[in-house]
Amino acid sequence: MNRSPSGPVPDRPGVPIPPGRGPAPEYSERLLLDGGEGAVRRCREFSRRILEEWHWLPADDEEQRAVTEDVLLMVSELVTNACLHAPGGPRELRLSWNGERLRVEVVDASPVPPRVRPAIVPGRPGGHGLRIVARLARAWGSLPAGRGKLVWLEVPSPLGQRVRGG
Repeated sequence: MNRSPSGPVPDRPGVPIPPGRGPAPEYSERLLLDGGEGAVRRCREFSRRILEEWHWLPADDEEQRAVTEDVLLMVSELVTNACLHAPGGPRELRLSWNGERLRVEVVDASPVPPRVRPAIVPGRPGGHGLRIVARLARAWGSLPAGRGKLVWLEVPSPLGQRVRGG
């Protein structure tokens, strides 16, 4: 697990933030995964523990609790998609927080970008995950990563500008 502050991550991947224009420091944590077995549970537990360290939990109010529960749901959805659609399942989960926004990234070995299914049947299992992510996240997308991809999402921090330990 990485525990060092790093420079700010841009709101748009691949676009650097000019010096002095972004919040700092940024806190990053990562979980390396060795396959799909138990990955969703491990990623949720890891994310919950990190959110506790960053004082998102226990929640101070109902909105903070709702945002945190949404984040854990979206982590589950991205990891589940990697388990279902990528050879070997997810490879890595990354969380980063700069006081303004939380970014979640899941890396897998499939180069095929995720897509929201055009039509789903309400009440029927499957096909709802990326729809949920699209509704709950401020932004989401995917990028090529080696021979696979990185699927990311971002949510605004319910803590305002408060950074861990602040």
